[in-house]
Amino acid sequence: MKRIFSGAQPTGGFHLGNYLGALRNWVELQREYESFFCVVNLHALTNPQDPKELAAKTREVARLYLAAGIDPEVSTIFIQSDVPEHAELAWILNCIARVAELERMTQYKDKAAKQREGVGAGILNYPVLMAADILLYKTDLVPVGHDQKQHLELTRDLAERFNRDYGETFRIPEAFIPKVGARIMSLSNPQKKMAKSDENPQSSIALLDDAETIRRKLKRAVTDSGTEIRFDETRPALTNLLTIYRLLTQRTPQEIEEHFAGKGYAQLKGELADVVVEFLRPFQERVHGISDEELERILESGRERASGIARATMEEVKNRLGLHGAHSRN
Repeated sequence: MKRIFSGAQPTGGFHLGNYLGALRNWVELQREYESFFCVVNLHALTNPQDPKELAAKTREVARLYLAAGIDPEVSTIFIQSDVPEHAELAWILNCIARVAELERMTQYKDKAAKQREGVGAGILNYPVLMAADILLYKTDLVPVGHDQKQHLELTRDLAERFNRDYGETFRIPEAFIPKVGARIMSLSNPQKKMAKSDENPQSSIALLDDAETIRRKLKRAVTDSGTEIRFDETRPALTNLLTIYRLLTQRTPQEIEEHFAGKGYAQLKGELADVVVEFLRPFQERVHGISDEELERILESGRERASGIARATMEEVKNRLGLHGAHSRN
């Protein structure tokens, strides 16, 4: 069975875009592939974090994975920092990465332009740690958003470079990008992706928002000019709302357009709010129903499974690099 690997940072509030663009796909893929889903808390350190909040958020994200339908009997769920081989392989890959190719990464360029001299080395090396995450598990398929495609290309380049210079070691991973729902846009600015890092809380619907908050946010969501409710790329705000409705109801675009024929934006927003609230209610109940003891058991089991594979990969990497030379002479 081929392997998939993906993960999310324990920062900000997980929102509906995270579910529709990532978690939903992970759930569907887990029975087709040997699946590894990681809470990538080391990546979070590229920005200052409150230690207690980071620890709490890390476990909250693991709960969200489980509530979304990731089955720990089928998939491996674990925390990145519990498997030290992630950082170890990242250092080795940093030694074959080129500064110029890291500086070409769009996310680095954007952050460097804003911070100039203050940009941290971790932001430059972030894609290398991401490459280590993926390559450590001999991953075949990586569910990623459009904004991570460039990082996956770097991962492929580093794997090919290592294999060329030291011998066949890593699999060359492929991207999995769903055709529908890969990019859920901001409710306040449909030109921007719905993002955890957005400072405007109105821009997204958090997976743990209550019903009143959800209805308020959708009521205030921006719309386009015109009155006809239909999928139209020239009207991105409306199309974004309709896409969310489509993904949560499983109706076809034609059925949705017929349903809203002659109706206004207020009715669309009201019905969409009902759909979102009803979808999130059982999800939130599942989140709160996972005990600390059950969570720890699942994460410990995941750590053991991930660590076994990670250690085997690192043994192979070290042998390729000659890092076991001193040991073998004894």
